[in-house]
Amino acid sequence: MIYDISLTVEPEMPIYPGDAPYQLEPMLRIADGAVCNLSRLAMGTHTGTHIDAPWHFNENGKRVEQIPLDRLIGLVWVADLRGYKAIDADALQKANIPLTTRLLLKTDNSALWQRREFQKEFVYLTADAADWLIAHTITVVGLDYLSVEQFGAPEPVVHRKLCGAGIVIIEGLNLSEVPEGEYELLCMPLKLRGADGAPARVALRTR
Repeated sequence: MIYDISLTVEPEMPIYPGDAPYQLEPMLRIADGAVCNLSRLAMGTHTGTHIDAPWHFNENGKRVEQIPLDRLIGLVWVADLRGYKAIDADALQKANIPLTTRLLLKTDNSALWQRREFQKEFVYLTADAADWLIAHTITVVGLDYLSVEQFGAPEPVVHRKLCGAGIVIIEGLNLSEVPEGEYELLCMPLKLRGADGAPARVALRTR
């Protein structure tokens, strides 16, 4: 079985405040007499389901095209952490997460995708959660809203810690239909040279 855990990119989708809106503009249309349908696409590098490359908050980190695909394709553990307002190190420790290098966190955020407006009160990672991930040699971490950082945080401490450790962050996942367990992660970001992030199609395949 395959779970598509990507968001549909569309004008009505929530975007993080300050990010560029999604635009798909017609250039040619068969209905108007053109030979084909052709469109112009514009959006931010952190639109919808996307990855944060380490360079996003680490000047010496890898950019999108430098991340090998074998980092983003392979076994992953989905941890069910619903019921927490924030994910801290204690929550991660109590979750009985097996030995893994890739970890997706299912939280109450997945229910927020039913709302079109951006929700400021989403579940986020704390600084000590970032330390826990680094200490447990996680190389890819995913969360089910548009940022791992608390909205309005005075400093992007979590991003700096994770990106500083070379961890690839996947944000904007929809894990509402996914039970806790082990899967094969298939994460394919656009191969954008020099980019800090990139929209991605992400799926989970049952083993």
